[in-house]
Amino acid sequence: MKIPILYGPRDLRMEEHPLDTDNLKSKDIWIETEISALKIGTDRGNYEGAEQVPGAPGYPRWVGDSNLGIVRGIGSEVTRVQVGDRVVTRQPHQSEYITDESASIVKVPDGVHPEDAVYTHLYALSGHCYRKGNFQPGETVAVVGLGVLGLGAVGLGQPFGARVVGIGNSPIRLEMAERMGAHAAFLYNDPDLDAKLDEFTNGIGIDLVILTANPWPAFRTSLQIVRDNGRVSVVSLLGRGEPPLDFNPLPMELFYNKGISIIAVSGAPGYLYPTPETRFNNDRQGDYIVSLMADGLVEPKRLITHRYHYTEIVKAYEMAYHREKSMLGVTFDWKD
Repeated sequence: MKIPILYGPRDLRMEEHPLDTDNLKSKDIWIETEISALKIGTDRGNYEGAEQVPGAPGYPRWVGDSNLGIVRGIGSEVTRVQVGDRVVTRQPHQSEYITDESASIVKVPDGVHPEDAVYTHLYALSGHCYRKGNFQPGETVAVVGLGVLGLGAVGLGQPFGARVVGIGNSPIRLEMAERMGAHAAFLYNDPDLDAKLDEFTNGIGIDLVILTANPWPAFRTSLQIVRDNGRVSVVSLLGRGEPPLDFNPLPMELFYNKGISIIAVSGAPGYLYPTPETRFNNDRQGDYIVSLMADGLVEPKRLITHRYHYTEIVKAYEMAYHREKSMLGVTFDWKD
């Protein structure tokens, strides 16, 4: 099997590793990758050697976590999938692999395009931003940071019943936000941003901000635009790769006086009607996301701007490293 391994900042090498598919254990699932997707923010941070995320592997390490493939073999006790099923997992970029049945796996229904399905887990995380942020249908939501994760949150807004505005740093990203279903999109440094948001919300203000951008200025924008007693749902890795702060991240006028809630999108959401297992775990959220895809309500493939063969993976990571603004959704084809 072929797998790219990162040995240090900007040192990504494609390697050939053995894979024993003839002796599967009882709970093993052998999957052959069809396509994988680049999650630009996190993957770029890993590639360039930004501050390590707690719990993340050190060097040498795998890269990527959005993988769509076809089940080619199963162990004797596997019940979740059958040979021939299409599945999306959180496995790294690689041509094929063996995983345990207990791992994160979502079956893809017939009719769902592979370039939509490969974003299932990323969209599940985008959806988690709403659920963890205690979203209620009819609320106004601002998504600050219009990368793939942020655009996923934009794309889920209408199916979830939100009025969504995208806040970004590039006209290209604003255009993509509107293409993905945003009711409006504005630059973060627009001198008339407050007035435009006031008009957008009919004077009520932004109920929930979903923050997907890492830079501290994006955090400050989020605190500024959320209404009094509103919520800021933080899924970004704030300050990753940036110098120390030169301002108070929780100034009285933007935090205490406004009475806002800042929520980390990590861990299970609160739920009034608990079940023996977490009702909205990652895979169950993924099942819901692919059902929306099957119904034609969300189409992540709209955000794909670059398609590469797996042999060009370093080229793609280098483009991400150089902050190519035209680069949003990126997929890798693993067919030889």
